[in-house]
Amino acid sequence: MSELDLYDEARANLDPAEGEVTTAELVVTDDVLVKAFALGPGAELDPHEHGESTNVFHILEGEVVVVREDEEELVAAPGVVRHDRGVEHGARNESDDVALFTASLCPLP
Repeated sequence: MSELDLYDEARANLDPAEGEVTTAELVVTDDVLVKAFALGPGAELDPHEHGESTNVFHILEGEVVVVREDEEELVAAPGVVRHDRGVEHGARNESDDVALFTASLCPLP
């Protein structure tokens, strides 16, 4: 493992059960948050919004159904999805495997 790589250590602790969401903070500064989300089979990250920040999903493993307001799209790894400020978004895992993505939030409110 690289001393600069923050992913491997966090990934080792992200092992969700069916229907479970587990998370790990990878980067936290005054103006950015990068968080890893692991969705077990059937798990869902409830729709929410960030009024003052852009949120970017980087799908790293598996596939997730990305929900954005009234729109849904299956996005497989590797994939990148941008959610503009104030846009309601979420994700769910409809597969039988764990899905993993990061969410980058910036700037922090």
